[in-house]
Amino acid sequence: MPESVVLLHGFSATGRAWDGVADVLQGEGYLPLAPDLPGHGAAADDERPITFEACVRHVLAHAPERFALCGYSLGGRIALHVALSAPERVSRLALVSCSAGIEDAGERAERRRADRQLADALESVPFEDFIERWRTQPLFAEDPPEVDRLAREDQRRNTPLALAAVLRGIGTGEMEPLWVRLRDLTMPVTVVVGDRDGKFKTLGERMVGLLPDARLSVIAGGHNLPLENASALAGVLCREHD
Repeated sequence: MPESVVLLHGFSATGRAWDGVADVLQGEGYLPLAPDLPGHGAAADDERPITFEACVRHVLAHAPERFALCGYSLGGRIALHVALSAPERVSRLALVSCSAGIEDAGERAERRRADRQLADALESVPFEDFIERWRTQPLFAEDPPEVDRLAREDQRRNTPLALAAVLRGIGTGEMEPLWVRLRDLTMPVTVVVGDRDGKFKTLGERMVGLLPDARLSVIAGGHNLPLENASALAGVLCREHD
C-alpha cells in the first residue's frame, strides 16, 4: 500500500500550492493529500473561531489512520500541533520553513498586534492591495518571477474575511511557543529550509537540536520552497522514507 503524505500549506495559500510536490510524490508511488486548511480555499467557511485545536481536528479528519506529515510555514506550525496531539498517527514529520513559535512574551504581543492590524486591513482594503503588501515583504523579496506569479494566483483562491479570521485565531502572535515540547516528538523529523532563508535556517538548526530524532536538510531556494523548488523538496520527502 502506498504511503500517504499529508501536505499542509502556508498562510493565504491553498492545497494547490503543493501541486508540484504532489506530482513528484505521486510519480514515486506515494499518495499525496493536500487539504485546504480552515479559513482557506474550500475550507474558508469552516468553524469559527479558527483555533489550532480546530485545525488539528480538520487535518485528522482529512487524513488516513497513519500518515507522513509535512507542513510549510503556518502549515508547519499546525503540523507540530497535529504531531503532538496524535503522535500515534504520524509516522514521520517534515517541517518546511517554519518555527516552533515566538518565546519572548513582548515580541509575541507585538506580533499579535501586527497580525490583528493586518486582519483589519483585510477587512477594509481591496484584496489585491493586501496581496501586493504580502508578496512584497522582505521574506519574499528574492522570489523568482514564476514563484511570485504562482503565489499570487493561489492567494486569489481565498477570501479576505476568512484570512482575517485565520490571523486572529492562529497567527504567529497567537501561538503559544512549542520549543519545550519538541522533545516529546519521537518520530523521525526532517527540518527543511532554503539556502537563502537565513532566519529560518537558524530556527531550523535550533529545532533539530531539540528534537530527539531529527535532521536538517538545506535545499536551494528562499522561504517558499513548495513553489520554488518542488522537485528537491519532494526528493527530501522521498529520501526520508528510504
